[in-house]
Amino acid sequence: MSGLAFSLWIFNVALHTAGQLAFKAAAGDPRAGDGWARWCYMAGRPWLWLGVGCYVVEFPAWIAFLSLLPLSVGVLLGAIDTVVIMLAAHLLFRERLTVLRVTGVLLVTAGVAVVGLGG
Repeated sequence: MSGLAFSLWIFNVALHTAGQLAFKAAAGDPRAGDGWARWCYMAGRPWLWLGVGCYVVEFPAWIAFLSLLPLSVGVLLGAIDTVVIMLAAHLLFRERLTVLRVTGVLLVTAGVAVVGLGG
């Protein structure tokens, strides 16, 4: 993998993780209420717009990344964001890491490593 592809990969993972965490912060606010009031409350919070902004920037970066690698390799390398998001959610939101989740994280990480080394 070229230096540019690697940089775009890391940039995409960072943006995707930041976007998911921002959406969780917006949606998980207990003051949000229910129904339509919840959506109106979230629309006024910066976390929601940070998440949207991350995805707006991530889209062209993801296209650029995919233009440098075969799709089968790029998508599999992109799977590492699942691991990063799960670990970040554990650290920031105190989400539980069960034995099955940790096993899944290890399997995904191993798969990404195999694809990365072989691609």
